[in-house]
Amino acid sequence: MKTNLITREGFNKLQDELTFLWKEERPEVTKKVTWAASLGDRSENADYQYNKKRLREIDRRVRYLRKRLDQVKVVDYSPQQDGKIFFGAFVEIENEQGDTLSFRIVGPDEIFGRNDYISIDSPMARALIKKEVDEDVIVKTPDGDKEWFVNSIRYQV
Repeated sequence: MKTNLITREGFNKLQDELTFLWKEERPEVTKKVTWAASLGDRSENADYQYNKKRLREIDRRVRYLRKRLDQVKVVDYSPQQDGKIFFGAFVEIENEQGDTLSFRIVGPDEIFGRNDYISIDSPMARALIKKEVDEDVIVKTPDGDKEWFVNSIRYQV
């Protein structure tokens, strides 16, 4: 199940994508489809077929974004969060072998294309919630329990 939380930055990024698709890319692709359709035989017209397919992809993404932006709840930083790990935190952790991981805990809509973000729904994020610096955390994984140590927590970039 997806958590309906999102950071302010993530919300703005999704809104920008929706605006770009609806106001810029869709009108451009619609013009290309109209032009290609005016050339006649559509069955062998690659421009028509490609742009018609792209138009369907844009419309599908626009529908998804409109629905999703209505569902999500934007979580802004609050000074009360300082010192503990909550949604939106930048966290650095270390294991017994000295391997470190640094990431930000965000909503599931924000993690794509980012190696430094993890979803609030992930086992790692769930285990870290409400932990403080210098605390040990046990994360349940398919390979068994893994122990991590919280090195740092911050909320600002």
